[in-house]
Amino acid sequence: MHYYRYSNAEVSCWYKYLLFSYNIVFWLAGVAFLAAGLWAWSEKGVLSDLTKVTGLHGLDPVVLVLVVGIVMFTLGFAGCVGALRENICLLKFFCGAIVFIFLLELAVAVLAFLFQDWVRDRVKEFFENNIKSYRDDIDLQNLIDSLQKINHCCGAQGPDDWDLNIYFNCSSESKSREKCGVPFSCCIPDPAQKVVNTQCGYDVRKKSKSQWDDQIFIKGCILALEAWLPRNIYIVAGVFIAISLLQIFGIFLARTLISDIEAVKA
Repeated sequence: MHYYRYSNAEVSCWYKYLLFSYNIVFWLAGVAFLAAGLWAWSEKGVLSDLTKVTGLHGLDPVVLVLVVGIVMFTLGFAGCVGALRENICLLKFFCGAIVFIFLLELAVAVLAFLFQDWVRDRVKEFFENNIKSYRDDIDLQNLIDSLQKINHCCGAQGPDDWDLNIYFNCSSESKSREKCGVPFSCCIPDPAQKVVNTQCGYDVRKKSKSQWDDQIFIKGCILALEAWLPRNIYIVAGVFIAISLLQIFGIFLARTLISDIEAVKA
């Protein structure tokens, strides 16, 4: 009878299935984002005519949802299959992608802090481009309306920024009923009204600026966001730390599992 001495190296089932559980959440979330994005595009008829996306000069929020969904779906799938099949290539891809995203987030945060004026100019330019396309896409319209209502603001720097939009422009050539007005989301809400008055911003900017205070928000959204950030710095920092810890935890699980697999193969 022969006796063989086996190495004690083995793949930890604990780390293996913990990493699988970690990634299945990402994968399911990615599926949900993709489903929501494709449904929104089908409702807008984009799936039958992709030029509707390329023709939009502002941001289509659905594109952002789809990009996030694709990234989460891909990473979740790679992590799940890599953990179950003990595939080092997929695990290294997952780990490397998470490390890259983590470093990218860190770099963006540091650069945004160091170059605040440049970031402010880019945000202003981005917001103005989206104002121009306000009526071109319903999702973009809802996004801007939500931003203005939540932050009690109007336009990028102020209500006059709505001159950038052809429908709200005060020029004599404009035939729009919304000419020289602002969207309803710029209006100061009346607690007595239970139904939203979507025409409350009509002709507001034809009046003198001293009369605007009673009807619309006069603070620009960039200033409103700059004022919001210091008041909620702990919430922002907490969210960033929580996301970073989740990413570091995923990197730790993947690296540990890779080390176990390599030790067994050795």
